[in-house]
Amino acid sequence: MEKQEFLTKLQALAGQCDGLLTHDDGSWIVKGFIDSFKAVYAMPGDTKVLSKVVEVMLFPTFAKFAEENQLKMYLSGKQNHYPDLTFECADGKKYAVDLKTTYRENDSTVNTMTLGAFTGYFRDRKSNKNTLFPYGDYESHFVFCVIYNRCDD
Repeated sequence: MEKQEFLTKLQALAGQCDGLLTHDDGSWIVKGFIDSFKAVYAMPGDTKVLSKVVEVMLFPTFAKFAEENQLKMYLSGKQNHYPDLTFECADGKKYAVDLKTTYRENDSTVNTMTLGAFTGYFRDRKSNKNTLFPYGDYESHFVFCVIYNRCDD
């Protein structure tokens, strides 16, 4: 699969993700966490927790995307490794997809997000340090960003 075709399919997937995280009224589908004693804990507003919940909720959709497009999907082995997802075509081409979440600050601005460590794999593109595959092995790199509205109530 060529880069443009992968991008087009990834963009189509993004359009299908709207209803996976929220109800029609905009409220989150996940309301919190439950422990083995059935105590329920409300969803915290911590951006790292929300990011992880979003990732977990989207993984089945990405797995289905890989299956439908005859791609192998690899998950990052560690939290601080790049990328979150690697898709490999039958011909060996690899595409990196890094999942990011952030919130809207207002109608025209979103909060910042980190796009990578510019001291490591960006500079030494043959290194395996903090990457699943060397950065230079990827045909292309994509950021899949989920932008949400915060509710401080």
